[in-house]
Amino acid sequence: MSSIVAVVSPTALIPGPPEYEARRRAILEEFGAKVPETLRLPQGLIANPPKNVTAIPRECGILSPEEIEITETYDATALASAIASRKLTAVAVATAFAKRAIIAHQLTCCLTDWFMDEAVERARSLDEHLASTGKTVGPLHGVPISLKEHMPVAGHFSSTGFLDTRVLNDEDAHMISILRAAGAVFYCKTNQPQAIMHLESTSFFGRVLNPYNIGLSAGGSTGGEAALVAMRGSVLGVGTDIGGSVRGPAGFCGIYGFKPTSYTLPMKDFLAGGFPAELNVICSTGPMCNSLRDMDLFMRVVLAAKPYLTDPRLIPIPWVGLQSPARSGPIKIGILMNDGVITPQPPVIRALKWAQEKLEASGSFTVKPFVPYRTAEAIKNVRQAYWPDGGAEVRKHLAHTGEPIQPLTEWVLKEAAGKDVGSLGVHDIRMARDKFRCDFAEHWQTQDVDVVLCPVFVGPACEHETSWYWNYTAFWNYVDYPGAVFPTTIKAGKKGSEAYAPDAVSPLSDEDKHVRQLWDKGDFEDAPIDLQVVARKYHDNDLFAALAAMQPVLGI
Repeated sequence: MSSIVAVVSPTALIPGPPEYEARRRAILEEFGAKVPETLRLPQGLIANPPKNVTAIPRECGILSPEEIEITETYDATALASAIASRKLTAVAVATAFAKRAIIAHQLTCCLTDWFMDEAVERARSLDEHLASTGKTVGPLHGVPISLKEHMPVAGHFSSTGFLDTRVLNDEDAHMISILRAAGAVFYCKTNQPQAIMHLESTSFFGRVLNPYNIGLSAGGSTGGEAALVAMRGSVLGVGTDIGGSVRGPAGFCGIYGFKPTSYTLPMKDFLAGGFPAELNVICSTGPMCNSLRDMDLFMRVVLAAKPYLTDPRLIPIPWVGLQSPARSGPIKIGILMNDGVITPQPPVIRALKWAQEKLEASGSFTVKPFVPYRTAEAIKNVRQAYWPDGGAEVRKHLAHTGEPIQPLTEWVLKEAAGKDVGSLGVHDIRMARDKFRCDFAEHWQTQDVDVVLCPVFVGPACEHETSWYWNYTAFWNYVDYPGAVFPTTIKAGKKGSEAYAPDAVSPLSDEDKHVRQLWDKGDFEDAPIDLQVVARKYHDNDLFAALAAMQPVLGI
């Protein structure tokens, strides 16, 4: 009998040749061999799930009342405090989150690895240390942290988004070692897309589903993390972002996510062999969680380790975050209602107006429109910049195993396909990028704002295989500005319940016209809506100061 863990799969994956499918099946068997029958959901539920699966972990009978309380009522900051004060044990916390994570996986296909036994053993050693010394090992003592699949963890597999790159790692990556030293407990790794470059997490492990509506994407490339955090199977996860890969999935799944300015947090050894895209657009890494203060905690803990001392690429800017000193005068917020290319779908506009009204009514902010700036040019440039080899390396990896190319891989390669630009071409791309960045900095100055409040995506979470338009995140990667996303009270209603406003009748572009068609035909019911706040490059502390000021007004 197969040990493979059954997962909800409303849309089939593209099959590969027999040799590829055999290797894929062996990986799934290996994963499933660690999952006991007592933690498996009924086959009838897997075959016929509800559209919204968020209540199932609480109602399925696998978790005890204490485990439900631990996973649903604490954020990471509160868990660290409860474990340090011995209100909770690290073992109880690790057990609760590991159990909930495997339940979440069966409903959303969010995991690529699950190691409950190892996590509980680590938690037990932490409990013993606290009992014998009266001290914690660090600020994250006993806090469970989930990790994106490509991040090396000693004794576990990672890949760079292709089956042929899957390897067993002997050592932790730089950030992982920092988190481990701070007391973190690792218990699972989460799904990512092929090539780690889509806003939909579909890989040889399967397709990640949105917990609020399984007909929708959980986003990408850190979609497994987003789905897991939304299902409360994780209290704090780590993602990476080069085009929206933290912010997009966080927005799709209604959680918090932060993309710092590049070279703020350590990414040493995150990707074996590096990533050619970073010749032109630097990736960033950041937290995904369920509270603003947990994003701040993550930044504070990692930067307190002074990672720049061993990775000289990092910028040693001190972190004050939510503790930033109060400024004189109101914070000036620019509202970007559209980017000049695509008008966001109705629930996003509703969320923007909700936020604008609250901020204006508070009297604590200066709120004004923010004029979009050359978005079409930026998006065209960044799509070329991601693939200086024209996508040749991607196709080489796929050819090694016969792994079928995913439709969104073809899409993201389209702008650069077959165009190996060479060293002079990279030079030209970087020159165009740097000029754009300088021009945009001047534009920001003319707008006279401290931060910009804007959409995360063109709509709520999109239907599967339709995450084509990254404008509202990738633009900020191109100019390398930090951005944080946060949930609102707004959700998408039933199909047909909401339409574009009369003053938005004329599409801004062909892309805008297409996005409107997707809205008319799609079913986005229950999809949460996040908003994004962006600050100038290296002004990450100012971004958190603005979030702190907005927190009581918007309920962040």
